[in-house]
Amino acid sequence: MVKVAVDLMGGDNAPAEIEKGVLAAVGEDETLEVKLYGTKGAYTGDHPRVEFIEVTEKIESDDDPVRSVRRKKDSSLVRACKAVKDGEVAACVSAGNTGALMSAGLFVVGRIRGIERPAIGTLLPSTDGRGMMLLDMGANAENKPKHLEQFAVMADIYMREIAGRDNPTVGLVNNGSEENKGSELTKETFKLLRESDMNFIGNFETRDILSGDVDIAVTDGFTGNVVLKTIEGTASALMSEIKDVFLKSTKNKMAAMVLKNDFKAVKDLLDYRQYGGAPLLGLDGNVLKAHGSSDSVAIVSALRQARKMADSQAISKIKERIEENA
Repeated sequence: MVKVAVDLMGGDNAPAEIEKGVLAAVGEDETLEVKLYGTKGAYTGDHPRVEFIEVTEKIESDDDPVRSVRRKKDSSLVRACKAVKDGEVAACVSAGNTGALMSAGLFVVGRIRGIERPAIGTLLPSTDGRGMMLLDMGANAENKPKHLEQFAVMADIYMREIAGRDNPTVGLVNNGSEENKGSELTKETFKLLRESDMNFIGNFETRDILSGDVDIAVTDGFTGNVVLKTIEGTASALMSEIKDVFLKSTKNKMAAMVLKNDFKAVKDLLDYRQYGGAPLLGLDGNVLKAHGSSDSVAIVSALRQARKMADSQAISKIKERIEENA
């Protein structure tokens, strides 16, 4: 059995969709147990492998991250992270306040020794169907070259141990493919990655981010967050426009019926719910950030991913690699 802690109160659709997702996940995986943290009356289900733990506080989406973690020690988010720290569970999942989850990860779970800055690594769809990882997604607004190198190291191990990539390619997000392009940060990071033992393929332009040309795209937290939000907004607008086109006339509606399965495949490709969530890499425990608007489908995917993280040796291998590079 593998135990995973879940923050029942985190996310736009909590607690109903979180509960629905948890019950679906334990229904499909007979070896999964969940410790579900929520306020009184939030859990209405009944399953022998779901243990509901009542808490008295909840961290809101607009709460100050550091202050809320320090003051709301009995919140569902903090208690779920503490379960990881105490060894009660192998991983935890939250769709709540991203800053608060990172703060709880740092102050409660703790950082791997030698890691200067943890990073949020988001799994994104790609046109080859394999997906890729983009990081950092906003844990750090400002970074040094050493931070980005460590991000790449952690993502390299994650993609090997959890995604099953034998020799993942690493690209550095930049405004051009030429070696001399970019800011001082990207130029210095380029040198570090080129000298590393990773499969570094050079600078990577964001227009190719969904192409599947790289397994890992590394950037600072500010840029990564902007890229992610742009992709999400573009995908949403594109699907909305396509839907409007096919509803304009009877002829278009008939064409839509013929192409229904093909467009569903495109929609699924751009659906973040299939990728579960974003691992907080660099913490000394498995912590996963699910999308803030996660529904039950996304929570099931997040729990599958948390299970893979728990079964892997990714954290111990990150520790080994960091010690070797120290």
